[in-house]
Amino acid sequence: MAGSAVQFRVLGELAVEVGGREIDPGPRKRRLVLALLLCRANSVVSTDLLTEAVWGDEPPRTARKNLQVHVSGLRALLSTASPGGATRIAHRPGGYQLRVEPDELDLLHFERLVRTARKASLLAAEQAGRAASGVCEHAARLLDEALALWQGDMLADLGDSGVIRDEADRWSLRRLTVCEDWAETSVGLGRHTVVADRLAETVRAHPLRERLLAVHMTALHRSGRRTEALACYDEYRKLLAAELGLDVGPAVAAVHRSLLADAPPAPLAQWVRDRPRRGAAPRPRLLLPADLDDFTGRTAEAAELLDSVGTRRRSVQLSGPLGVGKTALAVHCAHRLAADFPDGCLLIRMRRPDGTTRPMTSLLAELRRITGAVQTPPDDEDDVAALWQAELMDRALLLVIDDAASAASVRPLLPGSGDSAAVVTTRCGLPGIGSPHRIELGPYPLRDAVEFLGSLVGTHRVLADRAAAERVVAAVGLLPLTIRLYGGKLAALRHTSLRAYASRLERGAAILDELTTAEPAVRPLLVGWWRDLPSSVRDTLGALGRLTGPLFTLADAAQVLSLQEEDAYRLLETLLERRELESQLAEVTAHTTLYELPLLSYLYAREQVVPAQA
Repeated sequence: MAGSAVQFRVLGELAVEVGGREIDPGPRKRRLVLALLLCRANSVVSTDLLTEAVWGDEPPRTARKNLQVHVSGLRALLSTASPGGATRIAHRPGGYQLRVEPDELDLLHFERLVRTARKASLLAAEQAGRAASGVCEHAARLLDEALALWQGDMLADLGDSGVIRDEADRWSLRRLTVCEDWAETSVGLGRHTVVADRLAETVRAHPLRERLLAVHMTALHRSGRRTEALACYDEYRKLLAAELGLDVGPAVAAVHRSLLADAPPAPLAQWVRDRPRRGAAPRPRLLLPADLDDFTGRTAEAAELLDSVGTRRRSVQLSGPLGVGKTALAVHCAHRLAADFPDGCLLIRMRRPDGTTRPMTSLLAELRRITGAVQTPPDDEDDVAALWQAELMDRALLLVIDDAASAASVRPLLPGSGDSAAVVTTRCGLPGIGSPHRIELGPYPLRDAVEFLGSLVGTHRVLADRAAAERVVAAVGLLPLTIRLYGGKLAALRHTSLRAYASRLERGAAILDELTTAEPAVRPLLVGWWRDLPSSVRDTLGALGRLTGPLFTLADAAQVLSLQEEDAYRLLETLLERRELESQLAEVTAHTTLYELPLLSYLYAREQVVPAQA
């Protein structure tokens, strides 16, 4: 990393250096903002997550404004520290992005070393003899260099923030996996004693890591310390039975057999490549809906999701209102990621067809049945969840958890350590599920919406009257779901012009009635959404349903809510935090902000006030 003008460190306590001299990032809250931006360098970090990192579950009313002040302070600090530093932190829709080069941040440097080492390991597997040994030497050296970047626990000075602690825990698991990679490579090179000594403390800290224990026992055995290796096995067997009620997994069992026979263990490289998984019953491959042939747009969001899940093995929370295409994007990306998850990709629907949530015991039982788990599940829900986590430890599964209603409903399903990952779709943010990468979906940009309409009705019709096509997609809220429905209707009406159809929609066609007639699953979801809202939020949305359209100002809201603007603003802030409302302009005063209710939410809320108006 030497040579860069600015150096950021998070693999230990937070530190910023300029020209080799450490500088103070500022007060604690500013340090928390910087730490989270660095943990997710070059990605957009949502305002909600930054707020949660700084203030936890009780942010002040002025949190957004205070956050802007802290970001401005960081911009000033970086501007003083290096040319162009003020432009490093960019405001993006929904949050902020910090641009950092790999040589400037120890975390990115760590990731680059690990990726290079793994490429070298794959190359070594295709070679033989001295050439393979030389490549393995190179891989081991890179992994050792990556591990040496850690100067203690990640962001140890900021660990009392729950969000930062979640980030640190996730990267600590990544560090542990890299440690296992280094140990296996080093044992393959004959460095048994070094591995046995260096792993001793790590094994004590992570006694249930099967892969870690297998390589440690192997290193002990090959170092002539067979009795110690047998003692490690015995402790592990007892702990596994007491904590999880499970038998020893196949990897450790294979090493144990070689210990009893006092025979050389099987080559670790072969075990890493071909190691069996728990539960040898048939495992899922692609238990997903078919990918959409006409999937359109979402290029940036798809690239972000693919990078987070495929490259970083990091779960993703995909949020947005009903009809915005969350499930379609998740399934589209899951098909593209199938090769990275050899144990399968599967979709779990969190709601029944009537919109009610499914009980956790039902979900866990379905997952264990699909993955071929062989043990009889216990009666206690917590024990079933622990058993599911144990099943995940030795698998590489991609879970698409669709339409999660709350953090509590999804938390037991999420992978912890290991090679599995999840994409969670939800209509609102789920701050209580740790620190997955968060991506927010809004309505289509106008260009993508028109392109999608063209794929349904014929590009030639859109090109013949693009202005009318824009009116059609705008009238149905730029939502993929509504465009698909009305585009399908328009495709059948070959002799109806786009202009005439746009006029019909703009005159107030019963969009929701037509939508639920053609797509009957939509109304139960809306009913469930409305039922699950807190009564105060329902009352506010019901009042906003009296607006003449989904776009409105603070003054409009105050009028229909019969409140002073200051009181109305507090209610709108609550809706913004719950993702029931969007702000069309960023970093402006409340009085100049243009708010927007998601179209289907607005139409359903409007239905609820019609009887009162009659």
